[in-house]
Amino acid sequence: MAKPKKKKAGEDGNRIVAQNRAASHDYIFLDKYEAGMELVGSEVKALRGGQASLREAFGEMRRGELWLERCHIPAYTAAGFYGHDPLRPKKLLLHRRELDKLSAQVQQKGLTIIPLKIYFRDGRAKCEIALARGRKEYDRRAEARDREAKREASEALYHYRRRG
Repeated sequence: MAKPKKKKAGEDGNRIVAQNRAASHDYIFLDKYEAGMELVGSEVKALRGGQASLREAFGEMRRGELWLERCHIPAYTAAGFYGHDPLRPKKLLLHRRELDKLSAQVQQKGLTIIPLKIYFRDGRAKCEIALARGRKEYDRRAEARDREAKREASEALYHYRRRG
């Protein structure tokens, strides 16, 4: 009788392939969603190899469907003739109710859809997307001021406790 496989420490079935770290600096996230991805075989193989870039990627609504544009998944070398276009638009799979909600908010409020990360959950490729508003320059400065004030306060409290 075979023993069940043990999970590695910290492994919950999700393996992150690509992250968009700059997104939190450039945007304010209002709502997050998990979407499935419609991929071809060579794209899945390239993703499993940990190769993808979300730096310039964004979501776009077309005819009631959500598409991931400018997500770069490099060609899988072993695919040969049957490979894929690295910048091919990928269809994101969401429930109709979620698609309608996203579509309405993007059109009316001037928001955008940003991919945050691509990961595998139980063997299936998923994309975490966020409904986001662009961050203004003064928002960034205010956030930096708040972060600096918090750091100084915690440092002062630390020194006060050490002396006292």
